[in-house]
Amino acid sequence: MEVVLLFASFAVILSGALLFTNAVEWAGHRLEMGEGATGSLLAAVGTAMPETLIPIVAVVSGTAGSEDVAIGAIIGAPFLLATIAMALVGTSAFLFRSRRDQGTRLSVHVETLDRDLIFFLVFFALGMGLGLGLPTAVQIPAAVFFVLAYGAYVRRTLRGGGEIQEAHTIGPLFISRAGPDIDADPSSRLIVLQFVVGLGAIVGGAHLFVEELIHVAETIGVEPLVLSLVLAPLATELPEKANSFFWVRQGKDSLALGNITGAMVFQSTLPIAFGLAFTNWDLNHFAIVSAALGLAGGVIAYWALRLRGRFEPLPIALWGGLFVAFLAYVAVA
Repeated sequence: MEVVLLFASFAVILSGALLFTNAVEWAGHRLEMGEGATGSLLAAVGTAMPETLIPIVAVVSGTAGSEDVAIGAIIGAPFLLATIAMALVGTSAFLFRSRRDQGTRLSVHVETLDRDLIFFLVFFALGMGLGLGLPTAVQIPAAVFFVLAYGAYVRRTLRGGGEIQEAHTIGPLFISRAGPDIDADPSSRLIVLQFVVGLGAIVGGAHLFVEELIHVAETIGVEPLVLSLVLAPLATELPEKANSFFWVRQGKDSLALGNITGAMVFQSTLPIAFGLAFTNWDLNHFAIVSAALGLAGGVIAYWALRLRGRFEPLPIALWGGLFVAFLAYVAVA
């Protein structure tokens, strides 16, 4: 039964992702946001909700081991995005290179990609460093600083988010495809409705997926920290992977990568601010290794995507290797 529910939840996530990506494109067009800003803000923040809720729920519950779960989820999400998510999107670009006009090269808003990756590397490294022995009195000011930094990032991204996506490059809104005005721009009301329905399906499917994974983990005796570092983020990051998969297949790299790199920025600031404010933010060896490998994945992303401007076999293999390396470390530690 648990296996059936896992497959069912995955189907719900994919269905929600189709609705969500389509609605996000129309929302970005209607709000006159550049493609880079649409991917890095609208898509990234929306799909980051499932994994962001985990540390909040864990801290509020106050049960034994809840703080470990919260810290693990906060560190694990950026690690997953900077490794396996990047590897899967790169693999998708190779699989669909024949239908992409640009092949394996990137067609992306360079300024947004550059901003996202540098911001992630700086603040995720700072968050890891603060977890190595930060005085308690400094935690709240540091949390405020992280929140303000994300606010500055949002403002900068909105000001320079690239060109606005043309309406003719966006597929008809799903919930209006059966109507008489299929070729007309959808109303704001329908865009919001589909956005909410798609996001709800993503969050609900991810929540069910996490619950079933937890049942499996409890059956095989996995400790809470490992569960929060690997299994929970892997399940809740499925929305970003699904959305980016559909966008990269269509050659919409600004949206596909912005969805991931924007989530990396979000996860390296606001959740870390929450951890600094409401936990002791004392990272153990599992969390430190996870963060270090996530930073390595970010460096590889900057080299491959920003400097070389294309998906190549070597960085894809390196991203996957970093994820496997952490699993190996968990197995032997």
